[in-house]
Amino acid sequence: MSGRATVSTIWIVLAAVAVTSVAVFAAPVNAASSHEAPSAALGVTTPMLPAQDDADDRYPPADDLETATPIKHFISVMQENHSFDNYFGTYPGADGHPEGACLPTSLEDPFAGCIEPHHVGGQAILDLGHSDDVFREQYRDGRMDGFVSVFHGQSARAGEQAMGYYDDRDLPFYWNVADNYVLFDRFFTSAAGGSVRNHFYWIAGHPGNTEGDSLRPEGFDDVPTIFDSLHANGVSWKYYIQNYDPEITFRADLEGSQAAQLVWAPVLNYNRFLDNPELNSRIVPLEQFFEDIANDDLPAVSYIVPSGASEHPPGSIQAGERFIRSLITSIMRNPAWLDTAFMWTYDDWGGWYDHVAPPQVDEYGYGFRAPTLLVSSYAKKGHIESTTLDFTSMMKFIEYNWDIPPVAERDAAANNILGAFDFDAPAREPIILTRARVEVPVQRPRTSAVYTAYGTATAAAVLLMLFAHLRSRRDAPSGYVTARRTP
Repeated sequence: MSGRATVSTIWIVLAAVAVTSVAVFAAPVNAASSHEAPSAALGVTTPMLPAQDDADDRYPPADDLETATPIKHFISVMQENHSFDNYFGTYPGADGHPEGACLPTSLEDPFAGCIEPHHVGGQAILDLGHSDDVFREQYRDGRMDGFVSVFHGQSARAGEQAMGYYDDRDLPFYWNVADNYVLFDRFFTSAAGGSVRNHFYWIAGHPGNTEGDSLRPEGFDDVPTIFDSLHANGVSWKYYIQNYDPEITFRADLEGSQAAQLVWAPVLNYNRFLDNPELNSRIVPLEQFFEDIANDDLPAVSYIVPSGASEHPPGSIQAGERFIRSLITSIMRNPAWLDTAFMWTYDDWGGWYDHVAPPQVDEYGYGFRAPTLLVSSYAKKGHIESTTLDFTSMMKFIEYNWDIPPVAERDAAANNILGAFDFDAPAREPIILTRARVEVPVQRPRTSAVYTAYGTATAAAVLLMLFAHLRSRRDAPSGYVTARRTP
């Protein structure tokens, strides 16, 4: 254990036990029957991996690597299925719900009424449709008025729920983070669809399967990833998976929800990440993250995916908050806090309303905005970052910070997240935030004590004024009057 490891080890291990005790919730996965090789227009090249015999020397300690910023550890977490307006539509100062918003329940019947944004905290919710077809019917060529009507004729409850939102009553920790660190209000999902393509954009700057938002039975060996680039350039990385089962790979005969792990961790759809021990050893259970923090062995780049704590409807958003808080607090209690940036976002909008039309940069996206926050000792305090960003912007920062080439055209063209940081200021001390969002009452002294203190202060002030007057008369030269300095 390094000299930087502290007594926080016990707390971190307990946190790891608490996080991994959450029940597993798995999302369904679509299967694809065929595919074509990714288009050359997407900027894809076949990765060149180094020989395995020099693998032991490939990863120097993250703190020893030269970086463009003071950040030595970048951590990215992908939660699931919420839009920006669903979580932060009422956050003060952010680009939230427009005044008077009310979306029609039917586009064919103008007298069918409309649904306004409304609070849904504490209610049972559905897993709304969030396919690329649903996106198109909600987006409507930028009119952004189909969020309710898309569910018309299917479920009135689904259409009403789509306009629902949460606030600080439901997500106090997330709102506390926004108050003290950085909230992004123009952070878009990379693909106008569901989980598969968006997870691939997160790791590869590429949709993965160009024929559909689904996994390919033969895998994705032809799609390079950020981890290939990191490995080739000697920059350490790990992919941490909650409730990780190493037997679940694209080679296995899987049923139903078992395949969800392949969506959350696209690297398990590659032969090289399964067969190359140096690569495969970087794919680890989430418990390893807490051990790495405790042992001061955090890699330069960490990707983290949950399972039971992903916030995927109808799962518990509070479980997701506890999960994220456990990760952040473990970092804050460790010296790695000083040079770490922790960022989390959501893989798609989950069918929820969002009022900002996403820019269409190519045939695959962007998709609707996702809640995204950043915590770091160099994060601007209480800052709302409005640069247009997407999942590949995190790759952009990694590539900039560790001076490695872009993986694909999307990350090469993406905006960087640098606007969230203030590297001219000294590193901030951590603020251990809680899940309570209440004002601490001021403890007021008794009235008699107030009068006593006031009388004492008044007497002292009079004595000081008298002393100053006598001294000014003594020190002033003869024939001069001591004058008060004016501004």
